[in-house]
Order: sequence, then structure tokens, then C-alpha cells
Amino acid sequence: MRSLLLILLLGSFMSCSQSPKRLSDQLDIQGHRGARGLLPENTVPAFLKALDYNVTTLELDLAVTADGQLVVSHEPWMNHSICVDSVGAAISEEAERSFNIYQMTYDEVAGFDCGSLGNPRFPEQEAMNVSKPLLLDLFDAVDDKLGDSSINYNIEIKSNPQGDNLFHPTPQQFSDLVYSIINGRVDWKYITIQSFDFRVLQYFNEKYPDVQLAALIENQETPAQNIATLGFTPDIYSSWYKDLTADDVRYLHDQNVLVVPWTVNELEDMQMLVGWGVDGIITDYPDRAVNLVK
Repeated sequence: MRSLLLILLLGSFMSCSQSPKRLSDQLDIQGHRGARGLLPENTVPAFLKALDYNVTTLELDLAVTADGQLVVSHEPWMNHSICVDSVGAAISEEAERSFNIYQMTYDEVAGFDCGSLGNPRFPEQEAMNVSKPLLLDLFDAVDDKLGDSSINYNIEIKSNPQGDNLFHPTPQQFSDLVYSIINGRVDWKYITIQSFDFRVLQYFNEKYPDVQLAALIENQETPAQNIATLGFTPDIYSSWYKDLTADDVRYLHDQNVLVVPWTVNELEDMQMLVGWGVDGIITDYPDRAVNLVK
């Protein structure tokens, strides 16, 4: 009896001390805005560079032009810190929102150089003269490099109530536009739609229930509270990594929700999160995450 008790206690200890298991079969390495730490963000060269490091997913943001085209851009305006106008003139921080992508045609957007300034936050980033691409042009460039459409895309719809009909369409119109442009061009099994705007996720969940959805989170609420606010259980929970705990990962996995935190750039933090059992990492430095996988 004493020997049996010892075996049971030892087995319990070993079970508790094992690393948590991911829900996904493979750690999902996502190149944030392509490879922002290495090349200008949300540009074709940055996404192609990310592919050189064997990322599993390309993470990107969308804005909408006046002529109804989807542009890969984090802001719905020309960010003064990374863009200059068509003649190379600087854009002031006070004036940047007047360069409203939603009020420009794509031909006008393409005239801005959003790479030559570099980015002071990313000293390793190589500066180059490059413009914001159309989503369809990005798909084409990736297909040309890979020879197929087998890479995953994590596509953020950037919207908020204050920006409706000013910097972007309503969530419903924005979502329908995104769906219509992707549908038939890339298989939906390779697409995740993510957003901080729960209105977008709620609309997609109701109208396009087969599309994989990721809830972007930047608050101090618990996963249970955020999911309750959302009103349904998303496929993926993507919070700022510093707002995530090992207990959160376990809770979300118990709900059958994948956990993919953002934006993780230091190898030590990546290793900690992988030890917690996260299903993926969103990073500006896919070259560092390669070492993590190895």
C-alpha cells in the first residue's frame, strides 16, 4: 500500500510539473506587419523578408481608400514618423490625420514613400523607398515567391466608433468589403480576421460564421470578462503579451481557444510564453523566432 501511494504521488507530481501543451500542432510564428524590425512595416519587401524566416503566418492591417480598395496600412492616415509625401516633404504630427487614406484614391496613396525615413524604434530596420501596397498586390507577390497560396494571413480590420465614416467605413461595410475581396482569391482556411473592434468580430461571427476570428485585447480584464463582452467564444485570443499569465493560457485552452499574444520581440519573453503553452507568437523579428523554434 505504501509503495502504491508513493507511485501515485510521484505520478501526480510529474503531471503537474510537465510543460503545458499547445492546442495547435505547430507553434505559429507570425511576422508582425511583415518583419517590422527588419524592413518598413506593412510593405511587400517586409512580408517577403518574413517568408525568408519560414514564418507560418503574415500579420497585417487594412485601411480603405476613397475608391474602395483595401490598402495594407496600420493607420488610416500617413504616419508622420514613417511617411513623406510624393515630393519627399515631411509630414508633421499635427497634420498627419489630414492625409486621410479614406479620402484618397489608391493612386494618391501610392505616391507616398513610407520607408525611406526608417523607424527610430527599430534600429535594425533597413530604410528604402516603398509605398503602401494593395492587399491584392500583396497576395500576388507572396504567391510569386512561394509558387502557391499556402501561407496563412492574420488580417486586422482597423476600426473604432469614432472613425466610422471618417477614417473608414462602418464595421459592416468594412467587413463585407474585406470578405468580398478575399473570397475566391485566397482559401479561407488560410485566413484569420482579427480586430480590437468587437463590432467587427460580432458581425463576422453572425454573417460569416465559418471564418476564423481572433479577438485582439489590450486591457486589464480577464479572458472570461473579455469573452463575455464579445458575446461568443473566439477561435483565438490575442492579448498584449504583458497582460497574459500562465493561468490565462490554461483557462483559454480549457475553453478550446488558441492563444497568440502580441507583439513579442525578445527571445527570453518568447521562451517564457512557449513554456506556458501559447499556440503562437506575433513578432517584429521573425529572425529571432526562428531560433525559438529550433
